[in-house]
Amino acid sequence: MQDGEKGRTVKFRCEREILAEAVATAGRAATSRTGTLPVLSGVRLDVGDDELTVTGTDLELSIRLSIPVHVDASGSAVVPARLVGDIVKALPPGAVDVELRDEEMSISTGRSQFSVRPLSLSDYPATVEPSGEPVTLPARVMTDALRQVVRAASTDDARAVLTGVLLAADDDGLKMVATDSYRLAVRDLPQSSVLGAGQKVLVPGRALAELGRIMTPDAELTVVLGEREAVFEVGETRLTTRLIEGEYPNYRNLLPSAYPNILTVGREALIEALRRVKILAQDSTPVRLGLDGEILSLTAVTQDVGNAHEEIDATYSGAEMTVAFNPDYLVAGIDAVEGDEITLSTIDPMKPAVLRGVGHDDYLYLLMPVRVP
Repeated sequence: MQDGEKGRTVKFRCEREILAEAVATAGRAATSRTGTLPVLSGVRLDVGDDELTVTGTDLELSIRLSIPVHVDASGSAVVPARLVGDIVKALPPGAVDVELRDEEMSISTGRSQFSVRPLSLSDYPATVEPSGEPVTLPARVMTDALRQVVRAASTDDARAVLTGVLLAADDDGLKMVATDSYRLAVRDLPQSSVLGAGQKVLVPGRALAELGRIMTPDAELTVVLGEREAVFEVGETRLTTRLIEGEYPNYRNLLPSAYPNILTVGREALIEALRRVKILAQDSTPVRLGLDGEILSLTAVTQDVGNAHEEIDATYSGAEMTVAFNPDYLVAGIDAVEGDEITLSTIDPMKPAVLRGVGHDDYLYLLMPVRVP
């Protein structure tokens, strides 16, 4: 149906892989939460001019993209996102025929045929178009920054401000910040500003995580920031998100100007050792790092289960100490920094430590230690 007209047919043909990817991408913005409008569990299909536009939204986040199709009859419909996505993905390779007539949509290829009841087109919300000047950046720069920063944003909606990533104008560039109160990630993007002097916005971490999945390194990213929404465009894909209102915590207070104790260690060697040791770090057991001289020791002890201990070569300057961390947060930080070697800078076992990549001063990952006996 289109605009409530009975008897109107929507009909198009598309390669299975292209259609499956489009429905899956837009469908990530559709909601699976109960208690919301049923139509928000669907994706909207708009067919016309040899093009299919697929849109998904949960009112907070919207993803829209266009793909080439062969059109026999243009029109619009809303269909269940997960169900249609699963159907198309399961079909054999080749062209998929999709036809909507009144209260039934058929999906077929070869000897496979499915029919699905559409959702209400008239109930589907309109897309908000924020006003603002578009700014274009190389996607490669933003892809790396999102990978490093978004992981530190909170997923707990009880503290909505911490589920966002702070984008703030900084000198001639952009600063990106995220924290869940246990760790903090800060990335500087010189000469990449999308904001005016002194401006800052708080973008939901979930939206930026989806943006990271959409972007390709060789593409261009266009950003439009409005008062309440932000739009990110990559090629034929557009992501729109509501901005978070609220005051972001003053993270600069957590960053001392100097650290008396500095460990330098091979990044890959540390990741591999941690992955082995954390096998015994069960039930939130921390991993202890013994800092002393040219050997870094890693230990995990889980009562009534067992323990693990490993030593790797390192360089350490500072007071002998043992500091403990949540192993998952520690691995996430080491994975985020770049370079063959990393530094772990500490003040004492109870104060935040900072991870950096040697020769990569544009990113830091601060981590709160865990108190151990």
